[in-house]
Amino acid sequence: MSVRDLIPWSRGGSQAPSIYRNEGMDPFLSLHRNVNRLFDEVFRGFDTPSMMGRMSPNNGIWPSVEFSETDQEIRVTAEIPGLDKNDVEVMLDDGVLTLRGEKKAETEDKDRQFSERFYGRFERRFSLGREIEEDKVAATFKNGVLTVTLPKTKKAQANAKRIAIDGSK
Repeated sequence: MSVRDLIPWSRGGSQAPSIYRNEGMDPFLSLHRNVNRLFDEVFRGFDTPSMMGRMSPNNGIWPSVEFSETDQEIRVTAEIPGLDKNDVEVMLDDGVLTLRGEKKAETEDKDRQFSERFYGRFERRFSLGREIEEDKVAATFKNGVLTVTLPKTKKAQANAKRIAIDGSK
């Protein structure tokens, strides 16, 4: 037995996968595949530019934000590498938390006749849907991580109800 016998499309007849065969291929299906491939190749590298190359590993949404909630508070944590606390603004207005920031950087090397300018900007808004004690909201920023602590009002804490789950059905 030769190595050629192990290759499926060399045994006689065309046993190549159908995408490589031209016989009986629908021209519209071929056009559809080619257009899809073109769009995949063209738009593969596009994302929002920033100091960090692409701003986001998660489909253009930057910064990455996590929510956690207890009976007493809501905690919002945002990862914002490359910025410091002066580049970030946190606002709470009518139950909507806004995180906003901007990074500007310029590099110039006159010896090499080289200069670069980078600008990155973001704004994310979150409707909290709960009553928050606005005068007790606190924000900390350390090592590129912004943490906003939003204490709930006594009324919001009292409104939480446990719902029994019926497993008989």
